[in-house]
Amino acid sequence: MDQEGTPPVFSARAETDGDHVRVVVCGEVDMATADTMLQTVLREPAARVTLDLRAVTFFDSAAIHAVVQLSQRYPEALTVLPSRQVRRVLEISGLAGQGWLPPA
Repeated sequence: MDQEGTPPVFSARAETDGDHVRVVVCGEVDMATADTMLQTVLREPAARVTLDLRAVTFFDSAAIHAVVQLSQRYPEALTVLPSRQVRRVLEISGLAGQGWLPPA
C-alpha cells in the first residue's frame, strides 16, 4: 500500500532564535513519543520556550507529564500553544489555568 503523502504519526522539530526555542510537534504525543518531545526541547539551550502543539491530534498522561516537567524547568518562560484536543485534555486535567497556557 502506498503511504506517500501520509502525515507522520509523530514529529518534533526545534527552531531557535537567540535564547528562544520553538518546538513544533505534530501527530500523536503518548508514552512512546512524549520523551522525544521533551528531549527535543531540552537539547537546545534556551531561556524561553514555545511548545507548539497546534498540530497534535492525541495527547495522553505521558504528554501531560512532559509539559509539567517543562513548566518546572522553565517557570515563567514556557508558552504552550495547544490544538483543540490538547486544550481539552489540559482542561480535564485541571491545568487550563496555568500561566503557560494562553486563554482560549
